[in-house]
Amino acid sequence: MSPSLDKTPRRIREMFDIISPRYDFLNHLLSFNTDVLWRRRAAELCAAAGFKPRRMLDICAGTGDLGLQLQRRWGCDVVVTDFAGRMLDIGATKARRKRIRSAQFLRADALKLPFREAAFDACAVAFGLRNVADPETAVREMARVVRPGGRVVVLEFTLPLRPWVRNGYLFYFNRILPLLGEMLAPSRRGAYRYLPLSVASWTPPQRLLEIMRSSGLTRVSFQPLSLGVAGIHVGTRPESSELMARSPGPNPPFLASSPKLPAPSSQPNRQNDAAP
Repeated sequence: MSPSLDKTPRRIREMFDIISPRYDFLNHLLSFNTDVLWRRRAAELCAAAGFKPRRMLDICAGTGDLGLQLQRRWGCDVVVTDFAGRMLDIGATKARRKRIRSAQFLRADALKLPFREAAFDACAVAFGLRNVADPETAVREMARVVRPGGRVVVLEFTLPLRPWVRNGYLFYFNRILPLLGEMLAPSRRGAYRYLPLSVASWTPPQRLLEIMRSSGLTRVSFQPLSLGVAGIHVGTRPESSELMARSPGPNPPFLASSPKLPAPSSQPNRQNDAAP
């Protein structure tokens, strides 16, 4: 792995903590606000029509946009996790501002989620899985914490198949986006050079579907978005899936054990402690 694509937890946490103050603004600006529509669609696919979920999980959540969208769409409790404390601080502030009381913000490692087996009706991630050092382990963890019949949903950038779309997309990602990022956030230029590199080296959709199947998920599918510049992968934990429950601890019912990460600053709407 090249230094530019260092995905060690410390590197990823520091990078996202640095860009956190302008993360939401730049995300919406550089995607022309289409990321909002993509998250809305991903939230829609987290449960079947007519099903009333009770609790959903958003991992590698950053400032929690997907988790808050899940709460708005389904009216359920949501748990929002990341290991960049400053990103979670911003997410908790957004939840308070929007008067969303059923969202909890916890620091957690996507490679070892501190939740019981089958604790959630769905587990989703938006634009975070490619930043994890071991995506296969993260997908297995997502499948583990979802109840039988529940869904795992991955929203991620992809490389378009059509040559004219792909060429324009790569030109924007490799040339325009880093330039705009440096102009608007000059002290954070590394993050906006990391982004196109991480997308270019990311797993193709069919390979991610294979990973989801090997993690025990069934009915896997892929839905391209916006001419293929992003896509949503969906898998379902089979009803017959065996449980591998962890020993319970003195935590809320969905938590398996006390998290090991250093405690961030205390915030309302946030539980200490539980990566992208």
